[in-house]
Amino acid sequence: MSGGVDSAVAAHLLKKEGRDVIGVFMKNWEEEDENGVCTATQDYADVRSVCDTIGIPYYTVNFAQEYRDRVFSYFLDEYRKGRTPNPDVLCNCEIKFKAFLDFALKTGASTLATGHYCRLSEDKRLLRGLDRGKDQTYFLAGLKPEQLERVVFPVGHLQKSEVRQIAREQNFSNAAKKDSTGICFIGERNFKQFLMQFLPAQPGDMVDEHGKKIGGHDGLMYYTLGQRRGLGIGGRNDGTGESWFVIGKDLKRNLLIVQQGEHEELFSTDLVSDRINWISGHAPAKQFRCTAKFRYRQPDQAVSVEVLDDGGAKVVFDVPQRAVTPGQWVVFYDGETCLGGGPIDRVTPVKAISI
Repeated sequence: MSGGVDSAVAAHLLKKEGRDVIGVFMKNWEEEDENGVCTATQDYADVRSVCDTIGIPYYTVNFAQEYRDRVFSYFLDEYRKGRTPNPDVLCNCEIKFKAFLDFALKTGASTLATGHYCRLSEDKRLLRGLDRGKDQTYFLAGLKPEQLERVVFPVGHLQKSEVRQIAREQNFSNAAKKDSTGICFIGERNFKQFLMQFLPAQPGDMVDEHGKKIGGHDGLMYYTLGQRRGLGIGGRNDGTGESWFVIGKDLKRNLLIVQQGEHEELFSTDLVSDRINWISGHAPAKQFRCTAKFRYRQPDQAVSVEVLDDGGAKVVFDVPQRAVTPGQWVVFYDGETCLGGGPIDRVTPVKAISI
């Protein structure tokens, strides 16, 4: 239980079914926010209140060390490489459905339940949540068959509005609590200021696609492909008057490459992932068609997939895609079924940048 409304309602529904339910709060990050407040304190207070209302016991476990070792260290390493990682996917793979699942089973539990918006079929295929606006299968694409054998998702068949209505009917203290957004350990803090605490900034030149200096950057790790805001080069008198976008990074020369307008350099035709996780344990075929997402909120895109001998895959897009970003995950779907996914390692731009 996170302290949020989704896991609270999940616990209530299981209790209503007659299950023997125990609420467990995970503390994965030990740090105060900019106001000197540990945000986990309020979350745990909500867990206590909800569990008392439901009438179930509750505990807290601390996985802060495991989180730093398995998730946060990876997060920092990816930024050092100039990539844009997705720590939420790794948190599910390594913490919630690994360290925490192991803990739950050792304590004698038979099943782990969470408030994720997704569903499981009878044959343990991972299915999208019925609320397409809240579906979270993208973040669960790294899970293994043995992990899904011991989990349930009680709210996956509900709309978010229904979950909140149930919480109000049960008088849960967190019925109107705002959904958490962004990376969990950063929260509402300024991302750049947070990252500066752990990685030394290396300012450098910002250049256009021809190599002309446009300005300066604060450090390549602070920028991502397709970024428009926060470049500090608005209001220039030269050029087309269009917005500027990040279209690439040159790590060797510490250059941030930008361009006015959204042109071919920002779009790509295909990608390669060196490590794909297939939720069923194996790929559907050596070559197949499906849909894919390259970021969480993106509509499904039609693709052709070629499974590589080394465990990776080449993914060719039917239509060129904007700002496909190394470090993020490509996640595959066959209709309602999430097939799996993996981190994006390389992309082929429609037009290569040569400076």
